Amino acid sequence: MAAVVSVNISEKKGTVKHPVPEIQFKLRHGIVGDAHAGDWHRQISLLAEESVDTMRAACPIPLGEGVFAENINTRGIDLKHLPVGTRLRIGETEVEVTQIGKECHSDCAIKKAVGKCVMPTEGIFAIVVKEGTVRPGDEIEILEAKA
Repeated sequence: MAAVVSVNISEKKGTVKHPVPEIQFKLRHGIVGDAHAGDWHRQISLLAEESVDTMRAACPIPLGEGVFAENINTRGIDLKHLPVGTRLRIGETEVEVTQIGKECHSDCAIKKAVGKCVMPTEGIFAIVVKEGTVRPGDEIEILEAKA
């Protein structure tokens, strides 16, 4: 079963996200209280714990949830290979994948320490399709995979 490991927000852009007990998804907005919320195509960021684990093995600094500025850490789903347009059910909510990866901030602390970062190639972004609450432990299901 694919599941949510952690949900994370940051109140200001340019800061590391921190774990919270739950997050609220809002249509045409993203995550209530998160600095990256807004009516755009990158409302929510997701990163697989499996990707973070590969970085943890190579990184001399501790890597907690949200360190890559991801809103949701997952386990058991191959996020980086989901095509744009794929719909996911996350707990009581639904999202649509809009982008795979993004340009990394130049010389972030992780990239300096390890020489690479996983978010540019393995993180994904989505928009809210159905509002609701997401918590650690919520199940993730692929509803519709685009070809």
